Amino acid sequence: MEEKKAYILGTDQQELFRLGVQHQVWAEEAQKGWRLAQFSAGQTLLDLGCGPGYCTKELAFIAGENGKVIGIDKSESFIDHLKKTARLYHLNIDAINANFDAMQFAPESIDGMYCRWALAWIPNPEEVLKKVVHALKPGGKMVIHEYYDWSLLQTEPKKEGLSKAIAMALKSFKDSDNEIDIGRHLPAMLSKIGMKVSGYRPMAKIATPDQSVWQWPKTFFQSYFPRLVSAKYLTTEEVAQALFELDELGRTAGASIATCLMVEIIAEKVD
Repeated sequence: MEEKKAYILGTDQQELFRLGVQHQVWAEEAQKGWRLAQFSAGQTLLDLGCGPGYCTKELAFIAGENGKVIGIDKSESFIDHLKKTARLYHLNIDAINANFDAMQFAPESIDGMYCRWALAWIPNPEEVLKKVVHALKPGGKMVIHEYYDWSLLQTEPKKEGLSKAIAMALKSFKDSDNEIDIGRHLPAMLSKIGMKVSGYRPMAKIATPDQSVWQWPKTFFQSYFPRLVSAKYLTTEEVAQALFELDELGRTAGASIATCLMVEIIAEKVD
C-alpha cells in the first residue's frame, strides 16, 4: 500500500525500482565521496534519509562486523525493506523509521554521515544538520550529495511539450517550503554550525539513449509528470505529450539529456 506524503515520488514497488536505477547511476560518485571522507571498518556511520537502503547496504559492508550503520527514513515501507536487506546479508544496520525532527543521538557517537537528496525535501535543513553535528565525534565527516542547480536539466534536441513538463516540475519544487538547490547554500550553513568544508565537487552527467544514465531522468519523468496533474501544474494531455516526446527523444540519433547539476560537499567537525 502506498504511504501518503512519505515521499514526492511515493514508496511503492515502482519507486523501489526507480531508486535502484538511480543508485546504479550515482553509486560510483557515492563511493568516491566515502573514500575521500575515509569511511572505514569499525566506524559508526549514519545514512540520513536512507530510503530503502541501497547506500546503507554498501556502507554497512564498509563499516564491517565491528562497525554499524544507522539508517533513518520517515517511510515505514522503506525501513521495512532495509530491515529485510540487513537480515538477508547479515549486516549490522539499525534501521529507524523516524522523521528527522524526532531523531535523537547520543553526543559524539557517530564517526560519519552520508546523505543524498535528503536535505532538498525538508524545510529546516540547518536544524537537522545541527543534530548530526551534535552526534559527530571530533573529526567526524559528513558527505552530502545535493542539487546545486536543478534548472540545468534540459534535452537536445529540445522538445516543446517535454520542456514545459520539466519547467513545471521545477516550479512545483520552487513553490514548496523546501530549497531544491540546497547544495549551493550548504557551505555557509555548515560553517555556521561548526563544520569545516574540506571538499566541494561538482557532479554532472549527460545521458544518451544508449547509456544506462538515460534511465535516471527517464524514470523520474515517467513517475513525476503524472503527479503534476492533480497538483494543477499540467493537464493529462500535456503529460501524455511530454511522455510521447520523451519516447521519441529516446529514438532520436544524437539525442542527449543534460541532468541537473549536483554537488558533493565533504565537511569535518572541528574542535
